[in-house]
Amino acid sequence: MKQRRRHFLFVTAVATVICVLSIPGADQMVWAQQARTIKIIVPFPPGGPTDFLARVLAEQIGRVNGATLVVENRPGAGSTVGTDAASRAPADGNTLLIYSKEALINPHVRKVNYDPLQGFEPICRLVTSPTVYSVNSASPYRTLADLIDDALAKPGTLTLAASGPASPFQIGFEVFRRAAKVNMTFVPFQGGAPAVNALLGGHVSSTLSTFSAVEEQVKAGKLRVIAVASRSRLEALQEVPTVDELGYRDYEVDIWYGIVAPAKTPVAAIAQLIDWITVAIQVPEVRAKLTTQALNPDALCGADYAALLRKQFEEYGRVIREANIKAE
Repeated sequence: MKQRRRHFLFVTAVATVICVLSIPGADQMVWAQQARTIKIIVPFPPGGPTDFLARVLAEQIGRVNGATLVVENRPGAGSTVGTDAASRAPADGNTLLIYSKEALINPHVRKVNYDPLQGFEPICRLVTSPTVYSVNSASPYRTLADLIDDALAKPGTLTLAASGPASPFQIGFEVFRRAAKVNMTFVPFQGGAPAVNALLGGHVSSTLSTFSAVEEQVKAGKLRVIAVASRSRLEALQEVPTVDELGYRDYEVDIWYGIVAPAKTPVAAIAQLIDWITVAIQVPEVRAKLTTQALNPDALCGADYAALLRKQFEEYGRVIREANIKAE
């Protein structure tokens, strides 16, 4: 009798699960109910823009959806340590990775143990950060044309500092240098702040950086932005044209941060995460926090984000090979 009762209860439980999963969207509900702890790996040190982004999103998503989101910093080797760790994590929707352009560049310049495209399920690009060409205010350069003319007149003399080597900024500079047909030297620094300090000290001719890296010095009148490297003009510098507007068609140095999951993460989990993220990124308080760090909410999700990753991976590979860019 007891055995028949246990059998009846087992069959009933299985039938209930099958019925629930047959309801449209039920697989997402089941995942959402089960995924109570989600780890977000940040492949950079604490305190930077990626860390800030991850923590703002974790707090908002966790508070609204009842899940526990934990941020884990795994820096090292130009983001490859954390990226590799995420690629090997269980594909259950409970491990996410803050993704950046470095993840697409690294396979072209160093040995990595992950596939930047096949190793992950794209979720969303989250934010973008505008980029600019700047010079010291004491320099004679008031426009990008002034800098180019001097570089043409003095081949090999002028320099450009930026975070690097093998960074999105070096790749962007190489594209510009070839388009303008100028002979300028790229000077890599370990971060945007040291590059800006070199420009302030008069040790380099120019910089290519995020606007946030130079904003305070521009406001103080110590630096001058001579061109916007992003696609659109900046609200804070409406009078400064983009490089694209100056005749270098389709030129853009776009810095973005996104989020991905290990390959083969269930479609239901990805769909639920996209929903959570796109809602969170639009919350006014979240947008306000991000924009204070020059992180502009700009969600691009699913197949559109995957297409962007493929396109930029191929473009970076081509420029890196043509310019012989090295990681060290």
